[in-house]
Amino acid sequence: MQRFVLWFSDWKSKILSFNRNIKLFIVANTLIQIGMGVFMVMYNLYIKELGMPETVNGRVISMTALASAIMLIPAGFLSDKIGRKWMIIVGALLTASTLFYRSFAVMESPLITAAFFTGLFMAFVQVSGVPLLAENSKPSERVHLFSIYFALMTVANVVGSLLGGIISDLFQLFGGLSPVEAIRWSLVIGAALFTLGLLPLFRLRDHKQRQEERTSTEDATSDKKDAAPDSRLSKNLIVIFHFSFASLLIGFGSGLVVPYLNLYFANRFDATNTYIGLVLSLGSAMTAVAMLIGPILVRRVGKVKALILFQVLSIPFLILTAYTTSLLLASLGFLLRQALMNAGNPIQSAIAMEVVHDKYKGLANSVNQMVFNVGWAAMGPIAAGLVITFGSYWGYAYAFSITAGLYIISSVYYYFIFGKRKLAEE
Repeated sequence: MQRFVLWFSDWKSKILSFNRNIKLFIVANTLIQIGMGVFMVMYNLYIKELGMPETVNGRVISMTALASAIMLIPAGFLSDKIGRKWMIIVGALLTASTLFYRSFAVMESPLITAAFFTGLFMAFVQVSGVPLLAENSKPSERVHLFSIYFALMTVANVVGSLLGGIISDLFQLFGGLSPVEAIRWSLVIGAALFTLGLLPLFRLRDHKQRQEERTSTEDATSDKKDAAPDSRLSKNLIVIFHFSFASLLIGFGSGLVVPYLNLYFANRFDATNTYIGLVLSLGSAMTAVAMLIGPILVRRVGKVKALILFQVLSIPFLILTAYTTSLLLASLGFLLRQALMNAGNPIQSAIAMEVVHDKYKGLANSVNQMVFNVGWAAMGPIAAGLVITFGSYWGYAYAFSITAGLYIISSVYYYFIFGKRKLAEE
């Protein structure tokens, strides 16, 4: 109990120390993620209820990811030029308009086109978030900051996922609506919650708090040595490449599995919308807890080893989910894989913000997200094709198994590049 009190007090003091911009951005993005959580759970079910084939879901997911991949690097440069605040506001406003449109679209071509624009505009929000937090924090705060930020965003997805399934079922049970109409109105509510997230954004102070602090004399000396622009750029591009390649492998694996988790439960087990929403929400809740525990593991084994441990430990549960015929075991495997795999995200962000020079933080974040979205875009049709070709059991089993292999390769690569070369000093 005493340990819990100390842990809670530590987190409380860290959160209270964050500046105004960080607090406003976290509130805004919490509302945005609740709205997106509704869409993530319900939209491919909406397409299914419209009577469209699985390939349409694959194309929608791929076009969203492809648009983000195309726009992330230009958005990163624009964010550096005009400031994070207005990039996030414009991106969120345009994204909200596409979400409302998608809630009422019923034809294949408009669905796919609108999904493309959602990905395009959401890139403005995605690319500016982590650099904004980094610019408004000290290096010593970042592991805790990114952990609480990612945890809260995950909790927001819990709320969104749960709302999506419950609202849809309530509209059917008590409103007498058809399944497609019930899902449509849950999407509209999700879009409205997303739009509410714009309000705190207008109160952000659009300034850059450049972090010139160095954690050691060696860092300061190294900075002087790397003062030449060409040298500094080449050094950072190498680091960004290694991060991005590892993210690309994870993106390939995630693109095969994550967008189809609700369909996996619906197709293999005939689970209800409420059950699917509940399971996905519990997965997010467990992820949030794991993220908050992450800094404790970091203190014990270091950032790089902690990140790799989380990834490797998730793989057995991914395999369990792939081959089980029990809904209970599938749910358990999904929950543990979800928590462990995603718990490493704030640690990875903290490492990236440490080993990349301040001048290139925006570029590093945009490239990292771009390649991850490329992975999703490439794997969307493949995942749908596996299910269509091999059915709801073997199709998902093959997809999950390939994902496990990609996660293993990524973890080994990350260990030899970042662990062996010690690019992130503990």
